Amino acid sequence: MVLQPRCDSSNNSADLQVGSTCLCLGKDVRKKRIIPPRTKKFNGLLNVSPQTKILSRMPNIKIFSGSSHKDLAQRIVDRLGIDLGKVVAKKFSNLETSVEIGESVRGEDVYIVQSGCGEINDNLMEMLIMINACKIASAARVTAVIPCFPYARQDKKDKVNMLINNYQNGEKPDDSVNEQLGVYFLCIHQSRAPISAKLVANMLSVAGADHIITMDLHASQIQGFFDIPVDNLYAEPAVLKWIKENISDWKNSIIVSPDAGGAKRVTSIADRLNVEFALIHKERKKVNEDKIAILVDDMADTCGTICHAADKLLAAGAMKVYAILTHGIFSGPAVSRINNACFDAVVVTNTIPQDEHMKESGKIQLIDISNILAEAIRRTHNGESVSFLFNSVPL
Repeated sequence: MVLQPRCDSSNNSADLQVGSTCLCLGKDVRKKRIIPPRTKKFNGLLNVSPQTKILSRMPNIKIFSGSSHKDLAQRIVDRLGIDLGKVVAKKFSNLETSVEIGESVRGEDVYIVQSGCGEINDNLMEMLIMINACKIASAARVTAVIPCFPYARQDKKDKVNMLINNYQNGEKPDDSVNEQLGVYFLCIHQSRAPISAKLVANMLSVAGADHIITMDLHASQIQGFFDIPVDNLYAEPAVLKWIKENISDWKNSIIVSPDAGGAKRVTSIADRLNVEFALIHKERKKVNEDKIAILVDDMADTCGTICHAADKLLAAGAMKVYAILTHGIFSGPAVSRINNACFDAVVVTNTIPQDEHMKESGKIQLIDISNILAEAIRRTHNGESVSFLFNSVPL
């Protein structure tokens, strides 16, 4: 530290200036502090851009997008007020996936957004490579944001094959499957089906993921397949908001599950709306006349189940039929089945891209859940609880 003498002719004393503090040596020994210029304020906050404000609250964060759903990733970063990270994903001539992270992630809190849709196997491999690339580049933490978890339906070994189920329910198989049934009965208690959801969980952990954020897992026990933290968010708050804003007579509705597996989901929604609920079963029962039936399920692939359920509800006396789904896969004949069915609307979230499906069918409507994922990322980065999102939609 350098002491710079300064003469003051008025009091014949010498000042020694140390940084921003003046020590006055002489008759009057006093301390003078240099006050920095006043910072302009706007409405009580520093007069800086919104993006700078958010960056000041969320330092050391990077969000990257895979190839599956770039629109959702862009909505998330727009909500957070930061830029999407630079990444280049390409394929070699032999269709191997190559990923290059275009900026430093050393010491950063990294989030990789990749949904289980489209070319699922390629997108899954791309996500694993991105996770590993960030991990070996010294990222402090890597979180995989997977709105629609791939292979979630393969979460257990089925004890009885579908053909056996049909046979025991009284449906007689034709001669072409009699030989198969004999083999299946021998293996009835030793199914060789894989638990692929567990395999995906292992792959994510080995690749280097430290945390998983997903939405409406097909089976909640998938969380137990991981040895790392898993936040399973719910679309239910957004669904409730859509129902109240778009169905004028929602108090006269009944929440319906197309199968017994969704009973817990529909009872939760029915309780929060204070309306009745029902399950689709082989035994036909009448629905109260002039009721609005709202079918709720976590996912729909070819839409055979929900379209069949809609026909049953209409025949049982429902006035209108809506379907609300978290993951609209809509493969094969799904869109044409929706167009030919009696739905007033089929509502899906954007965990999977829906632009093409909405062009093909005017019945498909969208619920944007990017605000829920963005808030989950913000809370995770700042070390806050995410349980608020289980019951509320962020503003």
